[in-house]
Order: sequence, then C-alpha cells, then structure tokens
Amino acid sequence: MNLFVFLLLGALVLCAIAACLNKNLLTSIVIFMAYSSVMSVIWMLLESPDLAITEAAVGAGVTSILFFVSLKKIHAIEEEEDHEQDEE
Repeated sequence: MNLFVFLLLGALVLCAIAACLNKNLLTSIVIFMAYSSVMSVIWMLLESPDLAITEAAVGAGVTSILFFVSLKKIHAIEEEEDHEQDEE
C-alpha cells in the first residue's frame, strides 16, 4: 500500500511540473485533469470521500470544461482576425 501512495505522490508532482512547463495549452489542460484525478484518489486514500468527490467533479470536470471552452474562444478570436486580414 505504501508503494502505491508513493507512486501516486510522484505522479502528482510530475503532473504539476508538466502542466507548468508545457507550452501547448491543450496538453496542459489534459495534464491538469490527470492531476485532479490523482488528487481525487489521494483524498480517497486519506479517507475523505467528500473532498474526493468534490475534487473529481470540480477539478477534473467543471474546471476542465471551462478551460476547454476558453481555449476554443481564444482560437475562434484568432480565426476571425485571420479571416478579416484575408478579406483586406
């Protein structure tokens, strides 16, 4: 069991570092989802199911969806600017 906990903590640290250092925003969002999922499992191992459910729902669910929508909006704005430049 201790080995599993250490593996989860190592994965948590790796996800945090990878999300910060990654230059691709979409990949960073996916890594953030993995971070939230690992953190949810850690909360379960710490016998705190209410925090685990909250982390899974908010961290991996709602926040990631908001990030995806924001990223799509940013690309939509860039596409509109490119389209306007092409017309000129």
